[in-house]
Amino acid sequence: MKITFLLNGKTEEDYIENGLRSYEKRIMRYVPYQRIEIPSPRFQTGVKENFVKEAEARLMEKYFPTGSELILLDEKGKMMSSTEFATLLQQKMNSGIKNLLFVVGGPYGFHENIIKQSTLRLSLSPMTFPHQLVRLIFAEQLYRAFTILRNEPYHHE
Repeated sequence: MKITFLLNGKTEEDYIENGLRSYEKRIMRYVPYQRIEIPSPRFQTGVKENFVKEAEARLMEKYFPTGSELILLDEKGKMMSSTEFATLLQQKMNSGIKNLLFVVGGPYGFHENIIKQSTLRLSLSPMTFPHQLVRLIFAEQLYRAFTILRNEPYHHE
């Protein structure tokens, strides 16, 4: 199984980019992985929220390979412990899917077309985080999940 982390917009902060690279290097020891940053569409002030979400959706859908499974990182999604997330990953690997995509949307969230294509909406916390920080938090949790599955000492309960 290959994991793709699809992000709306570029990683802007050096400390986030450095942290992402560090965790991604570790993740690639367990599974084929890639991060794709799609450009955020530019609009004039006052453009309707749904118009922005629709434009973002069209850009995102270009990166949905046939036969892939889509999980949205969404503040309105289901919350899981790190151990539960590791179990979810194991189930996905056992299911035989070829591509698992984790997607971070834009500032207004996801267009309904993207939500309909997803199998799960996953929340990292009941708190709201900046989109830039979500990248790093998720990469760490993905790495943590693999260490849990391998019984490696990184995760402590």
